[in-house]
Amino acid sequence: MTAMGGPVDLELKGEYIELDNLLKNAGIASSGGEAGQFIRSGSVKVNGETETRVRRKLRRGDSVESGGLRINIV
Repeated sequence: MTAMGGPVDLELKGEYIELDNLLKNAGIASSGGEAGQFIRSGSVKVNGETETRVRRKLRRGDSVESGGLRINIV
């Protein structure tokens, strides 16, 4: 996924995806540890609000912003 062309849609395959796993799957973080660091540092927003819970469950309709990339969960 890249930031070019605006927001990216991520199709959810189950009921939810945890925030750290989304960052890994999107290529924003290379590992779970790195994803946790991004989240705990306040560098990630969920639905426009800073999120510091690593295992935050994301569902359809949520959006995540980090590193200049916006991901919409569909």
